[in-house]
Amino acid sequence: MDILDKMVEEGNERFWGFLGCRYIKGDEKEVQIALTAGEHHTNSMGIIHGGVLTSLMDQAMGMVATAAMAVDSCVTTNLNVHFLAPMKQGELMVTATVLHQAGRSLTAQAEIRDVSGTLGCMATATFRVARSKTPSTESKG
Repeated sequence: MDILDKMVEEGNERFWGFLGCRYIKGDEKEVQIALTAGEHHTNSMGIIHGGVLTSLMDQAMGMVATAAMAVDSCVTTNLNVHFLAPMKQGELMVTATVLHQAGRSLTAQAEIRDVSGTLGCMATATFRVARSKTPSTESKG
């Protein structure tokens, strides 16, 4: 099982599954995920909530960062989002790609499009490999 398949399997019982994400394809350069956005994903104006869109892009970028750095996990240290067009209920496709990698840090970009190809939002984010806890660094008590 590769890193991305493992993330999807483990994510089914976590936020990934709660949100309703679907893994389409991916590797160390690009990840695609999708969501069938429903009424429960909308805000009071009837469009997809910005938090849902942001979460989707953060998820896809985190996946491509994890695959590119060949690690079990990483954390988001910075996230910039631009909302460009309202997204409505239906199929949303998220594509994330690597922009730059150096040491334990990686910068990625993502975009969300609907079935007509409308670009709804885009984001960039920086990820960092989290250090594993060792017995000497774990809190005791």
